[in-house]
Amino acid sequence: MNDQAVVPRAETDDMPVPRDPAAPDPGRRRRWITRIAVPALIVLFAVELYLGWPSLTSALGQLKAPAPGWLAAAVIAELAAMGTYARMQHTLLRSAGLRVPLYRNVALAYAAHSLNETLPGGPAFSTSFNYQQLRRFGATPAVASWTIALSGILSTTALAVVTAAGALVSDGSPDWYSLAGLAVVIVLLVAGVRRVSANPAIADRPARAALARINRLRNRPAAHGLDAVRGFVAQLGAARLTPGRGLAAALFAVLNWGLDAVCLWMCVRAVSDEPINATQLLLAFCAGMAAGTITIVPGGLGIIDSALILGLMAGGISASTAIAAVVLYRIISFGFIIGVGWISWLIMRRRHRRYLEAGVPA
Repeated sequence: MNDQAVVPRAETDDMPVPRDPAAPDPGRRRRWITRIAVPALIVLFAVELYLGWPSLTSALGQLKAPAPGWLAAAVIAELAAMGTYARMQHTLLRSAGLRVPLYRNVALAYAAHSLNETLPGGPAFSTSFNYQQLRRFGATPAVASWTIALSGILSTTALAVVTAAGALVSDGSPDWYSLAGLAVVIVLLVAGVRRVSANPAIADRPARAALARINRLRNRPAAHGLDAVRGFVAQLGAARLTPGRGLAAALFAVLNWGLDAVCLWMCVRAVSDEPINATQLLLAFCAGMAAGTITIVPGGLGIIDSALILGLMAGGISASTAIAAVVLYRIISFGFIIGVGWISWLIMRRRHRRYLEAGVPA
């Protein structure tokens, strides 16, 4: 028998595989999509810039030359904030046994953030892109979905915790019922996932009952799709979120928001020597971020800015200083970070295309 005939496919994955000339070229369709998508994005950004130009020019008029030291510190704080989000996702992937280089998580965090902030319907594009990249990292569909969902839950909870801490320090009365309810839901979700991961069989009966009802409406056999659900649940067995890693991921989520707020504080220091009430600044930051979650405008343009300015003014900062500080903060947290994110996205796309053309897995 010819030994080469029985070489496993896995041992040849690092070698280019010749493409059948008669087979359709998958790269051709991607090239056409790229040729359409890139001009469309350019037009979209041009329209957004045109619509926001009057507000931008009037705001820039309030921005004086910022202090270089505080400006540099603000940029470093924002870069650190993005890094902590990447570390949160990196920690979750490690709990599933995936050893992904941290720099790839950082690049993904920047690229996904840019998609989320600049495209209409950005969260959908960002989630889809995140999922695709996690699958390329080696995550199973279940682990990729689990990582994305838990990242969002941790981030939302962290913002609520930071807001409650700010209200408590300012002698306010945070909504403990909502915060406690959110904490209980998260604990139950994590505990449920851990239990299903340890014993996938316990999800079989509820899944069978739910599928039976759905398939009855679709005129399908009662067990249709049950094998796929079982496979998905079995993949969750790879996710072993220990208390230590869960605490680390939660800490990174809080640091993500905390360092972002520090960036805003440093922007205020960069444009003025006015005294700052740190608690009021933190509450203004949380109000701005909360306002940004309920707007369909890309990047929360106009919504986040207004909330931040009003919050800073309520904390005793003059209108001119508040406007200048928020403009500088948005230049760093939106303009600079988004620019880095789109560069990361282009690099990741080019890298993946190169692998596809070579016939090796990305």
